Amino acid sequence: MTIVQRALSNTFRQFFESEKVGGSMLIACTIVSLLIANSAMGASYLGFWQMTVAGMSIEHIVNDALMAVFFLLIGLELERELYNGELSSLKNALLPIFAAAGGVAVPALIHFGLNAGSPTQSGIGIPMATDIAFALGVLALLGNRVPASLKIFLTALAVMDDLAAIIVIAIFYTTTFSLPYLLGALGVFAALLAMNRVLRVMALAPYLLGGALMWFLMLKSGVHATIAGVLLAFAIPFSSRQDDASSPSHRLEHFLHKPVAFVILPIFALANTGIVIGAGWTGELASSNSLGIIGGLVAGKPLGIVMMSYIAVAAGICRLPVDLAWRHIVGAGLLGGIGFTMSIFITNLAFPGQAQAVTASKMAILIASLSAAALGLAWLGLFGKPTAEDTDADTMDFDETPVQRGAAGRS
Repeated sequence: MTIVQRALSNTFRQFFESEKVGGSMLIACTIVSLLIANSAMGASYLGFWQMTVAGMSIEHIVNDALMAVFFLLIGLELERELYNGELSSLKNALLPIFAAAGGVAVPALIHFGLNAGSPTQSGIGIPMATDIAFALGVLALLGNRVPASLKIFLTALAVMDDLAAIIVIAIFYTTTFSLPYLLGALGVFAALLAMNRVLRVMALAPYLLGGALMWFLMLKSGVHATIAGVLLAFAIPFSSRQDDASSPSHRLEHFLHKPVAFVILPIFALANTGIVIGAGWTGELASSNSLGIIGGLVAGKPLGIVMMSYIAVAAGICRLPVDLAWRHIVGAGLLGGIGFTMSIFITNLAFPGQAQAVTASKMAILIASLSAAALGLAWLGLFGKPTAEDTDADTMDFDETPVQRGAAGRS
């Protein structure tokens, strides 16, 4: 067992296991949804998601309410990474931060270059994010044939990607806006922070009740309601001690792993991938929007991730983890092109009321994500196995320079 493998926390192991199975369920639910939508039951199936409950369609409830819980888990994961994970020290955080920056910017530039000034320009955010569950699910298929730190690097990268996507959603995909409701939501957030930092309230119930109120006010404000999930995550008390079971944040994250992976994300996939594949669907793939999505995810993601990582390492800003080589970063870049959940989520925001654009975008996302998964799996299957040189590096000091570690000779 390597140093990095021994350093994996129990929380991370639980997270990785749930994401691994969750990724498989996402794929299964997507296949089921596509088959039903294109069968004799298609009209009834699609109609079900548009049924109204309490003034909202079921699809709307899934995308705004259930996905707020998903975003709460994303926030808790990000908080854990910042406190005692890969992002807890600047030295370790810089590489995934630079990689994520490249993985967000290059796909966005590819899409913008193809769609600037057109009605589909608003789809610029679609190829930005990485689907953590899907990507880690593919990576898990390789088992011990890839270094343990690659799982940590990809997780940190995907979390930073999702953070960027959350910021993009909050700033650029707000249609209507109500300042009083937004101030009310921020007021609830401030009260929850005071409960944590000043009153030291450790019970979860008050935070969850406050979070529900914040979600309602955020929904009414016009800012996407799922942002409330992320804000709530950072208001809940967190212990910087590794795997501290008494921490409310740790307990909630542990509790949410399975419901999110096995219930919420599968329902999201069922609600959002019921795509009717018409006779001319291949023609839509040649549109500038579809090419921007496919090119951004399949080519832009690995290009941006590898390029920015290389620049950061070459400039001496950070270095590769001791058991990773550049071929592993290429593999992570390819898997980063699996957009899926977040890309579909942003599609619904980018093209409200434009059924044809939404359908074409979702088809492009499915094709791009499956292509990225296949390419990443094949690449790491061929080149991901740690070599003797990589194994030797595990015994070296973490603070050794790239020259001392013989980095110039690594593949």
